[in-house]
Amino acid sequence: MDSISDEILVRECIAGNRQYQEMLYKKFCWKMMGVCMRYSKNKEEAEDFLQEGFVKVFTHLRTYKAKGSLEGWVRRIVVNTILDGMRKKSLMFKVVDIEEADNEVRAEDLLSEVSVNDLVNMIQELAPGYRTVFNLFAVEGYSHKEIGARLGISEGTSKSQFAMARKILREKIDEQEKEITLKKG
Repeated sequence: MDSISDEILVRECIAGNRQYQEMLYKKFCWKMMGVCMRYSKNKEEAEDFLQEGFVKVFTHLRTYKAKGSLEGWVRRIVVNTILDGMRKKSLMFKVVDIEEADNEVRAEDLLSEVSVNDLVNMIQELAPGYRTVFNLFAVEGYSHKEIGARLGISEGTSKSQFAMARKILREKIDEQEKEITLKKG
């Protein structure tokens, strides 16, 4: 599968070749499932986002211009599908004053102190607004201005959502570390 170029893969998928469509799906499904899991509250919701995302990938494959990687293009569609789904569910963003959040904890610090599985589980436990902004900023690399525009919220709300998500995750990590220390001691 890796020996087939993205150009041939895309061309054959557009032509309706089911074998190549399956190859494209298999090439990216696990990475995209990881993306979906980070934004979702559970595996079932993530699977729904993944399925909906790939429907859009195949529907819009003709628009792929081969500028940048195919994986990046697929990822963008999946993330946008997730955001559209969240908007349709009218997920509310609780606005918290940025001053209330613990600004000293950086996202990179959180990501380096805990296992990937534990972190994904902790992120899934966050309120939808916190989870979405945390993923878009810390993982996808969007600016707060871009997040605000994509989600229809202010830049300040995005910053406060991220700060609160960080604070909650920091507390969860600290709690986990205490439990581990108690078990050892």
